[in-house]
Amino acid sequence: MVAEGIITRPTLWRIGHIGEVAFYYLVILASFVFAYGAYKNVKRYTTGQEDWFDRIDDLPKRIVTAAGIVFSNRKLFDRDTAGGLMHTFIMWGFLTLLIGTTILAIDLDIYRKITGLLGNKQSFFVGDFYLAFSLVMDAMGLLFVVGIGVALYRRYAARKWRLWGRHTSVEDDLFIWALFLLGVGGYVTEGLRILGTGFPEFETVSFVGWFIADVLVVAGVTESMAQAVYPVAWWSHSLLALGFIAAIPFGKPFHMLSSYANIVARDEKAGKRLPGVPADLDADTGAEDIEDFTWKEMLDQDACTKCGRCSSVCPANASGRPLDPRNVILDLKKYRNQLDAGETEEMDIIADGGESVIDAETMESCMACMACMDACPVDIEHLKSFTRMNRQLTDQGDVRSNVQDTFGNIMGMGNTFGNPQDERADWADELEFDITDAREEDVEYLWYVGDYPSFDERNKKVARSLAKILEHADVEYGILFEDEKYDGNDIRRLGEEFLYIDLAGHHVETFDEVDPDKIICTDPHSYNTFKNEYPEMEYEEFADDPMMDFEFDEEWNADGDIDVLHWTQAVEEMVTEGRLGLRGNELDTTVTYHDPCHLGRYNDEYEAPRELIRATGATLSEMPRNRNNSFCCGGGGGGLWMDIDEESKPSEERMREALEDTDAGSAVEKFVVACPMCMTMYEDGRKTGGYEDDIEVVDVAELVVDAIESKPGVDSAATSQATGQAD
Repeated sequence: MVAEGIITRPTLWRIGHIGEVAFYYLVILASFVFAYGAYKNVKRYTTGQEDWFDRIDDLPKRIVTAAGIVFSNRKLFDRDTAGGLMHTFIMWGFLTLLIGTTILAIDLDIYRKITGLLGNKQSFFVGDFYLAFSLVMDAMGLLFVVGIGVALYRRYAARKWRLWGRHTSVEDDLFIWALFLLGVGGYVTEGLRILGTGFPEFETVSFVGWFIADVLVVAGVTESMAQAVYPVAWWSHSLLALGFIAAIPFGKPFHMLSSYANIVARDEKAGKRLPGVPADLDADTGAEDIEDFTWKEMLDQDACTKCGRCSSVCPANASGRPLDPRNVILDLKKYRNQLDAGETEEMDIIADGGESVIDAETMESCMACMACMDACPVDIEHLKSFTRMNRQLTDQGDVRSNVQDTFGNIMGMGNTFGNPQDERADWADELEFDITDAREEDVEYLWYVGDYPSFDERNKKVARSLAKILEHADVEYGILFEDEKYDGNDIRRLGEEFLYIDLAGHHVETFDEVDPDKIICTDPHSYNTFKNEYPEMEYEEFADDPMMDFEFDEEWNADGDIDVLHWTQAVEEMVTEGRLGLRGNELDTTVTYHDPCHLGRYNDEYEAPRELIRATGATLSEMPRNRNNSFCCGGGGGGLWMDIDEESKPSEERMREALEDTDAGSAVEKFVVACPMCMTMYEDGRKTGGYEDDIEVVDVAELVVDAIESKPGVDSAATSQATGQAD
């Protein structure tokens, strides 16, 4: 009971001594069930493989950083403001109610008992503290209920498509409705108490509970009826709350814990760098069974909330390919759980035909664009698990014949085209100047040209344009001629790890001999692997292997002594220094720009290409999906070498978007790219989509050369001849 005149509320009102004992027993039971379930989950993770690097180093900093990400909800606001607000209301409302319940328990079960033992039983749950407490609880609880209401609307009324899929189940319904009933039930219980205690004047601070009490009065509920019904409402609310707590480790609610843990253990370079493999050629490097996945990959599976954000941004999924990133992660989780429960027999994780958890065609559909990872609010590292399964396909020999041909071309000739290496620099024959051989002469910029600019006719024009820019800027640059091989970025993502290691070893050995100040890359794929992956390799483990064609046995560029740049970054610096003499008014044309995945999402470089476009005077009309929301061309992850049936090519959809969805619309004259693979895919999409007469695909380098040509005193014809555009 509460003494008259004291501003507080009765705790365990009308529950009785037996009810109080029963409640505490159930609290202990629910806590035990929760602890047991959490222990089982953590123990399950210990059966996974060790990760390739320490994910819990500097743990305090990781915890604080993760808290900032989780509590700000900033990733949830990305591309979905309404969803971000909804989740913020739910999370902060839930946390506030949890904190409030904890405060009440501290007062009731600790503070009062300690002060009682000292002979002066007291409570801090009175007066101004109680009034402030009640106001905050009602306000935050209301946000919680509003957030849950929005979630119910999006799921059941609006039926937002990404919330539904083959893994949608009654578990999702139970989770959302349990939260709703917890929120509403708390207010109904509060309203009954306020009515049953005769509307104490100070309880107006509990404005939602007071409103519910008024509604109950209008509905004909009397004070005595409220007193009689209150224990039923209280027990219903309490049992639901305790049942929810006990169920957390055994279903979807566990994401409230696993998601935070997943963010704590995240790799900030996930995707842009991939885990290495043991030097033992007989080592298991793929996904032969579920135990081959690391503990972090298992945690990824449990952290998935089925929100479908990855599904909504996946270009493969949008193009009708059989890949939904969410389903892959949840298929693995379902198989793992069924195997643990003895509900299924062991089967192949991935295979080309036959019974398996994941079909080979699903992984072949992945473009390695990292859109799924960028959109995921809980930092699931899809690409790491996908690469593991691709390695398994490679180990099994279950790769497409054209991909196998590409592997063979690289092994036999050093490039993806299968052309003789001594033809690698033939693209430069049409230039009116000679390009320095970096093997024979010191250079400031070592230019890695790449396969497509070296051998593909359309991209050779881009290479000549870039050569003209570097020559015009009067910088010391050179290339490796036939000692340049394919960089290995995409075959690594296709699972061909040992061939990748051989290529990496060859290149770092060559780079070490040349010792340039800077390396510039035509291709963002090369830029990514040189910058993020070559320095991670443990070359000494493979240097003595007779299968490897290199002897380099040291670290390479681990401290970043050599600047690795995409060419747009290097040339943007030259423009800033005035080396190209551009005034920013040379071209009068309207363009749009496509952000390459490996330059943008992988490496956060969005401005250098745009600054170059602006430097030419061209008017840039942005694509609706730009920067980290850019839509992949379809060439990454080996897509360039595959013939895949799809409803609409990603490149065709991007052409349509450029001409219909940009602010300039059909006035866009040029579709500007900064990647040789993008150039190849969009030239193809322009033809197959019927856009040849509507828009021109050009590289940023070609646009810059057009601007240089337009300047007085520049030999335009010579420049056109040098860049191969005179045709």
